[in-house]
Amino acid sequence: MIATDKIISISIIVLSILAGLIAFYIISDLPKEEKRKQMREMTSELVNFVIFIWVGKIIIHFSTFLDDPLALLAYPSDSGAFYVAVLLIGVLLFYKHKRRQMDTGTLFYSFIPVFLVGSFIYEFIQLTWNNNDFSLGYMVVLGVLIIVYLFLKERISKSWLITVMIIGWSLGLVILSFIQPYITIFGYLIDLWFVGVVLITSLYILLLVNIKRVSSCE
Repeated sequence: MIATDKIISISIIVLSILAGLIAFYIISDLPKEEKRKQMREMTSELVNFVIFIWVGKIIIHFSTFLDDPLALLAYPSDSGAFYVAVLLIGVLLFYKHKRRQMDTGTLFYSFIPVFLVGSFIYEFIQLTWNNNDFSLGYMVVLGVLIIVYLFLKERISKSWLITVMIIGWSLGLVILSFIQPYITIFGYLIDLWFVGVVLITSLYILLLVNIKRVSSCE
């Protein structure tokens, strides 16, 4: 029964992400070849993220891993593993950016519709299939962000659009944290401090990128 529940949970996440990737391919204004390239890169980094979640489980439950590695399979991936995965994927992307192995700006821009649509589909399934009423609030936030994204993507620069999306998403989660007992991302319980760290770190990186871009133009 537990194994079946895990398979269903993973299948819902995979289906949601797949819907997000399809949405990106449909609404993106990038050339077809660039779309395919971005989809390959996003898929690769999502696989890395899943691997990092398992690494996070090992780190958090290290004593259990040493005593009985197979027993680790019984532990669900919690918010701690999620935080470790976010940190590790951030370090990996920073390394690839510094080595000029990846255009992280384009990757982040491309990932916006994947994340928004994928999250919306996931929460919709949670609401309709699992009767999770707390998914409705996050669905509203995501729905508003999707509309704003579609309205602004042809009207402002990529860096400004990323900034608007990050601020809007962060403020939406902050508001939700005051009106419901918990907030989640793809089923992972998220603390408010994590939202703040993501907001501050993202805005700092965008600021540095814009300063560097202005300096290079002078």
